[in-house]
Amino acid sequence: MYRCMTRSVCSGGRVCSAFVPPYTQSPSWMLRSTVEERHHSLAEQHRKCSVRCVSSAARKRRSLHSAFPVLEQPLQPIHQHVYEANLRNSNSCHKKFIELREKVRKGGGENAIARHTQRNRKLLVRDRLRLLLDDEDFLELSPFAGLGLPYGDIPSAGCLTGIGRINGLWCVFIANDATVKGGTAYPITVKKQLRAQEVAIQNRLPCVYLVDSGGAFLPLQSEIFPDKNQGGRTFYNEAIMSAMKIPQVSVVCGSCTAGGAYIPTMAEEAVMVHRIGTIFLGGPPLVKAATGEEVTPEDLGGARLHAEVSGCVDHFAWEEKEAYDYTRNIISTLNFQLPEEEEEDEEKMKKRRAEEEPLYSSEELLGLAPQSYHYSLDVKMVISRLTDGSRFQEFKARYGTTLVTGFAKIHGHLVGIVANNGELSYQASLKGSHFVQLCDQRDIPLLFLQNTAPTAALTLSITQAEMNSNRLKAQGSMLSAVACASVPKITMVIGGCYGADSYAMCGRAFDPNFLFLWPNAKVSLTAPGHARSLLSPDSEQEEEEKKKQEDNFNRRLREESSAFFSSGRLWDDGVILPQDTRKVLRDCLDIIKQQQYQLSTEKLQSTLLRM
Repeated sequence: MYRCMTRSVCSGGRVCSAFVPPYTQSPSWMLRSTVEERHHSLAEQHRKCSVRCVSSAARKRRSLHSAFPVLEQPLQPIHQHVYEANLRNSNSCHKKFIELREKVRKGGGENAIARHTQRNRKLLVRDRLRLLLDDEDFLELSPFAGLGLPYGDIPSAGCLTGIGRINGLWCVFIANDATVKGGTAYPITVKKQLRAQEVAIQNRLPCVYLVDSGGAFLPLQSEIFPDKNQGGRTFYNEAIMSAMKIPQVSVVCGSCTAGGAYIPTMAEEAVMVHRIGTIFLGGPPLVKAATGEEVTPEDLGGARLHAEVSGCVDHFAWEEKEAYDYTRNIISTLNFQLPEEEEEDEEKMKKRRAEEEPLYSSEELLGLAPQSYHYSLDVKMVISRLTDGSRFQEFKARYGTTLVTGFAKIHGHLVGIVANNGELSYQASLKGSHFVQLCDQRDIPLLFLQNTAPTAALTLSITQAEMNSNRLKAQGSMLSAVACASVPKITMVIGGCYGADSYAMCGRAFDPNFLFLWPNAKVSLTAPGHARSLLSPDSEQEEEEKKKQEDNFNRRLREESSAFFSSGRLWDDGVILPQDTRKVLRDCLDIIKQQQYQLSTEKLQSTLLRM
């Protein structure tokens, strides 16, 4: 009865008319004369209201119709010089992107691959993912992590992480690549695994671990074991995720030694492959050194032992393919109710897709990706090549014009866009703060297109000092708004990511759900070529010495600001090609939206404990 009176159930937010007492609907002289007649009338009205409320709830929800204005942003002849310079730089970056991608796809090299597949009779990590996921169209995270590190190249940080569909459900996967250094965990490996778990927690995604690891790389144990966000945090996260009702499944498809042995035993369900899967804290060599006893890996911690004796695993698989079939079946038991796909005829589908596509080619983004800050074109040209139908409802269009804010749809998802179009001035910061809070009020995800000024504003006069002070206060307001916004946030660095302005544009420290870089992007305290702004102007050094120091700083900035340098150290979630941006944003928005389909999300008091 009371449910029918709720605004969200009855149409238009009105109290259902069936529960307005009879005397409010009719004059007093028309009231029923007997109690029996009144009860019969109320029962009939209750039945009608129940039917109406059920049909109202069952009716398919649809988003409000939008008629955002089209952004007319074609390439003009005046843009040609800048566009061609940017295009040449993008082609150079694209070439490097392809080279690095081929390098990480080879894993540990030909010899390691032969040993893995022939002697150990195991599948390669990407072949495992083909068996596990619905298709190969998954969102890989930080594929270039581990390249160019002080302790050498660790392709893909020794593990593949990403988000793919299993039975239609987006799931995070963390898959060790045993061809890279035998699957041992380096500091960058741990960092990459923790980031994948963070993505799972932030977006409430089920998590699947494909374990094939020899444990920590001992020469670097001081950077793997002791600190808060190092090795032990993996197991802490597993417990927290279980308490949050985020499902976790583990597949033991290789060695699972030392600390790695806790991963399957803390997961909610575990699958283990016969002969190639092992779980133990110390392997046969350690047993022999300690006791003198010789024991085979299978007898010490094989699949049969853990499935029949210890109970550490729940499913025994004779071969890897069977293990991934088990995993897919486990995922199908999770308490999610995905929306049904609408059936559309071919003509209607073509029309809808044509309406969704931007008016301009995504390939043009290659010429809009700035090679430096001074080669930036109007950011609305970028927006018009990302949004559905190139439509964009701008907010405060005439105020603080160096920051563009407004609403758009990307593959049907409504988003609020915040995009740099110059320096983050006092007015632009106030505008950004207002818009971010507005999106938070309406529960609209935020998309930041970041291309910040190369260096902080100089203070050369009292007037400028006052302006900069006001700017600081306004930027502080925007920083607070971005930090406290509870809506999902996606950051795309399309140019420069410099200094404190990058924080206001939801840099890594401000915890966006996803952060990606274009290959031309630069990430540093100040832009290469602007090192003089970091040096003390009152220094008593000779001019020649100052020049030498400045040149050294600029050289380091050029090396260390590269998008590939950043991604190698996991300062982002990956480098993506500009023409793929719209597809990546679609996947991210689909992934973020999925959590609303989980039927059981109430937090438990404790984790699920295995026997």
